Amino acid sequence: MLKDKLARPLRDLRISVTDRCNFRCVYCMPKEVFGPDFAFVPHAQLLTFEEIARLAGLFVGQGVRKFRLTGGEPLVRRDLETLVAMLAHIPDLEDLALTTNGSLLAHKAQALKDAGLKRVTVSLDSLDDAVFMRMNSVNFPASRVLEGIAAAEKAGLGPIKVNMVVKRGLNEHSIVPMAEHFRGSGQVLRFIEYMDVGNTNGWRLTDMVPAKEVLEKINAVWPIEPLDANYPGEVAERYRYKDGAGEIGVIASVTQPFCEGCTRARLSAEGKLYTCLFSGMGHDFRALLRSGATDDDINTFLAGVWGKRTDRYSQLRTQLTFKQKKVEMSHIGG
Repeated sequence: MLKDKLARPLRDLRISVTDRCNFRCVYCMPKEVFGPDFAFVPHAQLLTFEEIARLAGLFVGQGVRKFRLTGGEPLVRRDLETLVAMLAHIPDLEDLALTTNGSLLAHKAQALKDAGLKRVTVSLDSLDDAVFMRMNSVNFPASRVLEGIAAAEKAGLGPIKVNMVVKRGLNEHSIVPMAEHFRGSGQVLRFIEYMDVGNTNGWRLTDMVPAKEVLEKINAVWPIEPLDANYPGEVAERYRYKDGAGEIGVIASVTQPFCEGCTRARLSAEGKLYTCLFSGMGHDFRALLRSGATDDDINTFLAGVWGKRTDRYSQLRTQLTFKQKKVEMSHIGG
């Protein structure tokens, strides 16, 4: 098993299959930046499914046990279920999940399940259409995301997690209504602190709603109590309703950094590996793949990249560091 400079193993690989998305969420792909003329990665420069599957198999050989398909919006990549089937057959892989905005999930859920996908996480920032449409900037209603969640549940892609990014002045009043909707549903709602990912979302610390405030709002209506983590390195802190109506989670990268237990790497759609969500530079695996590198060559390169890793951005974050050049979240997934 590979270990970095801080003795953290490589256990999780997030695979971006596209940098494109059909939403323009204000905290990820603001329309002012990602407009009609924005230059996305040309199709020929994207990793093919075969290239992704080859790399994925090598990563599992080095200790990775979980894959999560991301984007952009992964379901805009044509025939994604073909890649899912290829990954699902890799020996020793323990988990294969997908994060989506849910817009295409109602049409794709069953095919993804049949191909071998195990779980989905769906982004939904409010049940109030006016608020949600203002956040996604494409007038997409929350009801259609809920249809996707229902389709995923029917297909057996659970337990489903629902991620809500909370931004001050935009959707913090949706915290309690969202909790009320998902209580007792069997689906796990997770609240995410608005983060300084990339350099285009206009992040300010004053726009971030701390996880502590979120928990206080919910506890004031339905008492909650903490739960143990499901596994070492889990990023969400878990809480359950004392009345037995399920659980929620908070992902507090800003106020409660979890760098010490981070076991994740991110592979961009064009084949660059990023060792932190806040990295400014990736390591080019596509060049190796397309230059005829052997599996041993690729394994050696991976060991060198991970073995030098010292990332702990969230622990070191200051008013100065958040201005450093970083890869956009839409490029490598969350």
